[in-house]
Amino acid sequence: MTDQIKSDGPSEIEPSPELDYVAHLQYLADQGKLGAHDAPLDTVQTTDPQPRSETGVVMAVSEAIASEVSKAIVGQAEVIRASLAGLFAEGHVLLEGVPGTAKTLLVRAMSSAISADFGRIQFTPDLMPSDITGSRIYDMQSGQFHFQRGPIFTGLLLADEINRTPPKTQAALLESMQEGRVTIDGEPFDLPPLFMVFATQNPVEFEGTYPLPEAQLDRFLLKVVVGYPSQDDEQRILRRFHDGFDPNDLTTVDIRPVADSDAIALCRREVKSVRIEDTLFRYITALVSATREHRQIVLGASPRASIALLQVSKALAAMSGRMFVIPDDIKAIAPSVLRHRLILRPEAEIEGVTADRIIEGILDRTDVPR
Repeated sequence: MTDQIKSDGPSEIEPSPELDYVAHLQYLADQGKLGAHDAPLDTVQTTDPQPRSETGVVMAVSEAIASEVSKAIVGQAEVIRASLAGLFAEGHVLLEGVPGTAKTLLVRAMSSAISADFGRIQFTPDLMPSDITGSRIYDMQSGQFHFQRGPIFTGLLLADEINRTPPKTQAALLESMQEGRVTIDGEPFDLPPLFMVFATQNPVEFEGTYPLPEAQLDRFLLKVVVGYPSQDDEQRILRRFHDGFDPNDLTTVDIRPVADSDAIALCRREVKSVRIEDTLFRYITALVSATREHRQIVLGASPRASIALLQVSKALAAMSGRMFVIPDDIKAIAPSVLRHRLILRPEAEIEGVTADRIIEGILDRTDVPR
């Protein structure tokens, strides 16, 4: 089963000439992109007694980012939407797909659209933890050690082919993904507030790879499957390359920054204010509990999966212009939240049963709140 994240597609939202986000929101309001009750916007952090919910800010920003990313990525609307949901829900995303499906290009395009620093680490068998986090280097002139920051100190980090490095090096990401910092020789170093990991892995090539341990997989908010494009989309890709598109030079498609770290921080605060009814709390726990009782599953999803379902469903609701969660938000993102957190029995795998098929059955059998 593939991710079924419904979207009407990105709207064409022109960015403001400057990156000042308050001005950008005002610009969107002036253009009628947010609605009359959203303007004027005086400050990023509102002092109103009630939070500025119902504004559609998250929807406007997500559509603007998706519109810019779509200049480089043809199709893959569901993948883009899931990745943005992970960004607004303050999580990390594991992208799984065969080579050549634009996983790296997606992250590079997104970093350009949100004006974020981009870092890429090619994971290999000889990669060391210090190659990721950095290390202390002796300065001959001063006679002291100083900390040389590694590539992990960035906004969006692409961990390319993460399963090609041994567990010791994979574990270097654990603390950073969970706590937003790294510890070197007992001294903690905070990562940028926007820090987010996009990791990629190939689903079919296993020679020379090290499967991610359960603890590492559980740190990823979402596992998004990146499939092949349709024939129509592939023809559009060919036309773009024929017309001069260079994936190594995003200036050829004029991706412009439509948000910055303040924009993302504001969207994340708006997502936290999204409402959810008690019946949907019960729905989430029913779905997750069903994975623990399924006869074909050895190890079901933990409470962290329940929290992830809550966080991402709230992000999807806000991206749809709602400040309340509906069951479809939960159902849409459940496969991406749960598929990497389930350990199937060996006999189930021999029979060709997949985590996605089990999740689909659980969704079909679980009563949906009215």
